[in-house]
Amino acid sequence: MKKKEDRMQSHTMELPRLIEIGEKNIEDFGKFLYSLNKPKKVSLISGTNVQNVLKSKIEKSLKIKKIQHIWHTSIDNQIKSIDKIQKSVKRDNSDLIIGIGGGRSVDTAKLVSFNLSIPFVSLPTAASHDGMASPFVSVKSDKPHSIVASAPLGVFVDIDVIKKAPSKLLASGCGDLIANIIAVKDWQLGHKKKKEYYGRYAADLAMMSAKIVMENSSEFARKGIDHRVVVEGLISAGVASCIAGSSRPCSGAEHLFSHALDKIAPGIGLHGEKCGIGSIMIAKLQGQDWKKIIKTLKDVGAPTTAKQIGIESDKIIEALIMAQGLRPQRYTILKEKIMTKKTALNLAKSTKVI
Repeated sequence: MKKKEDRMQSHTMELPRLIEIGEKNIEDFGKFLYSLNKPKKVSLISGTNVQNVLKSKIEKSLKIKKIQHIWHTSIDNQIKSIDKIQKSVKRDNSDLIIGIGGGRSVDTAKLVSFNLSIPFVSLPTAASHDGMASPFVSVKSDKPHSIVASAPLGVFVDIDVIKKAPSKLLASGCGDLIANIIAVKDWQLGHKKKKEYYGRYAADLAMMSAKIVMENSSEFARKGIDHRVVVEGLISAGVASCIAGSSRPCSGAEHLFSHALDKIAPGIGLHGEKCGIGSIMIAKLQGQDWKKIIKTLKDVGAPTTAKQIGIESDKIIEALIMAQGLRPQRYTILKEKIMTKKTALNLAKSTKVI
């Protein structure tokens, strides 16, 4: 009989059951929900902007399938705001929770769904990061971090809606995808040094999402970004996390750097923008082609310097020093290349981030 230690580490894999990507297909949303679990009533969580733009179309599609609905307005990712929405959603007695919008509303729906054990559906209105299909939620508290909640039961995307979002959101989504190159390398390091579980399939899927952006960036610079390619990449990256049972394939030292900036300079820069800038510096530490990352980010219109997102140089240094301490148990290159003020300054300057 095998010794206990030899047994493979087990984790439960939750994957979206249905994913629909179309163009001008928002009127099919009710039909999509009906095919998932024939809901009688749904709780819709979104910000005010999204409600102004999509409310009537969504309501019309629900009416066709005789699905009742209640709207809830998401204000921010603070635990307090999420709790407030959770209390009112609980009173709805709904069969499904729908997160409609950018990261905030989808994250709120995800967490409420997890806490109330009601399945949720993701309807992203911007391709700004890979949270649309992943089980992870970014929560703003004293220590900004991700927590594991539920993977969506379904993901519904209308590319026409995504196209109407500001272009910097799409560029940010590309930054979040490029970060996978760093994350996978850190994951391999954790496997090598700490005998941590490493899932080749999840890692390859995350890498493929990043490579598609890297390989097409020159064409994107000439003809504009292909929204569908980015959306499919972000969904695949989210699925890679579902398969891995952790955020490992999509989150390494570059995400820790981004979380550190959230703490030091809250509200400045988009998540994917900060991950992109972090990826440039961490790639250099890992001995990867950081100049190629700069080129790709420039091609897609994403920032490559602190100045472009309005973050002061000393905050970048501070974030590099603080990053690894935010998740001491996660083994990254920052465990091996300890950041002092001097090394952080050299790194940021040599990569032209500052």
